[in-house]
Amino acid sequence: MATKCGSCGPGYPSPLEAMKGHPPAARAPPEGRAAPLGLEHVQQLLRGPQQGPQQAGAAQPHLLPRLRGGCGHRAPRPEAAQGGFVLLDGETFEVKGTWEKPGGAAPLGYDFWYQPRHNVMISSEWTAPNVLRDGFNPADVEAGLYGSHLYVWDWQRHEIVQTLTLQDGLIPLEIRFLHNPAAAQGFVGCALSSSIQRFFKNEGGTWSAEKVIQVPPKKVKGWMLPEMPGLITDILLSLDDRFLYFSNWLHGDLRQYDVSDPQRPRLTGQLFLGGSIVKGGPVQVLEDQELKGQPEPLVVKGKRVAGGPQMIQLSLDGKRLYVTTSLYSAWDKQFYPDLIREGSVMLQVDVDTVKGGLKLNPNFLVDFGKEPLGPALAHELRYPGGDCSSDIWL
Repeated sequence: MATKCGSCGPGYPSPLEAMKGHPPAARAPPEGRAAPLGLEHVQQLLRGPQQGPQQAGAAQPHLLPRLRGGCGHRAPRPEAAQGGFVLLDGETFEVKGTWEKPGGAAPLGYDFWYQPRHNVMISSEWTAPNVLRDGFNPADVEAGLYGSHLYVWDWQRHEIVQTLTLQDGLIPLEIRFLHNPAAAQGFVGCALSSSIQRFFKNEGGTWSAEKVIQVPPKKVKGWMLPEMPGLITDILLSLDDRFLYFSNWLHGDLRQYDVSDPQRPRLTGQLFLGGSIVKGGPVQVLEDQELKGQPEPLVVKGKRVAGGPQMIQLSLDGKRLYVTTSLYSAWDKQFYPDLIREGSVMLQVDVDTVKGGLKLNPNFLVDFGKEPLGPALAHELRYPGGDCSSDIWL
């Protein structure tokens, strides 16, 4: 981003300049564990006081992009199932209050991204914390407890000006504007519907969304439902806005699309890294619109990897993609119980930035199952000097 947040970044003047910068080391903070990791180039981000978000009337914060002069968190209030934004001081991490106007929170919350040149912020939604904390229940979907909207905010007035209802867009999670600060479009990954939606600004100044990628479900036996969605849990864009990456946590594949034409993404890379449909597991695939057979289990440096690709982070030059395998502890326990016993891992994938393509680095494995206090569930990936999913140019 263009300004520093404490001492955490050099502040590249543009996304393309950032691609030419020195590759930083990745950090992976665990989900639900506060023990320091003690691994070279991998360390837990320090947590602030436990009561911080509650001081602003919020709970269960979700780390989000840095704001100019501060750091933003999405914080759904469990008692009201609202999605608000807690402002933290960029230097001291002291809670400064809420970003939105009093009473102006979204019905639900999760991620957000903003483009100051267009005076806009767009936020996504998951569900209320008390719905997801015990695991996934299909009845909650039928009851309308999971989100399917994007909220368009006036960046200067801090208020919602438009609500977008997504077709085939259940559980829109990670949202990414193009890195080009002049761009008025971006993408959001819809987990349960397993679709990628493109959102964009119309000539009249309003915003719209359209589905541009659909991952078809697989008909299965031995699973909780007769059809298994891919469950897109994370997406990101390369700094030159050429490639879109996303993970299918349940199907187990990582994908790369050329989005030089954002309306017509083109699949250029796909790599299976575990998942729920591997051979020899409890799930039998009965009908698959994409694969001819079930993928092999993933073994890296002698360890069979539990879970599927989840959070992802791309090196600034776009050549190395890092992946963790834990989503949310209650869902980990439900869908991948081995993760709870063994802990998650971090993997590294080599990226072909010329023709497109993904290849696993067989010599890279960070095993969070061997932590001194027991297995850890490493989740978010961040570079201390800025990265593809937290830096925003003004």
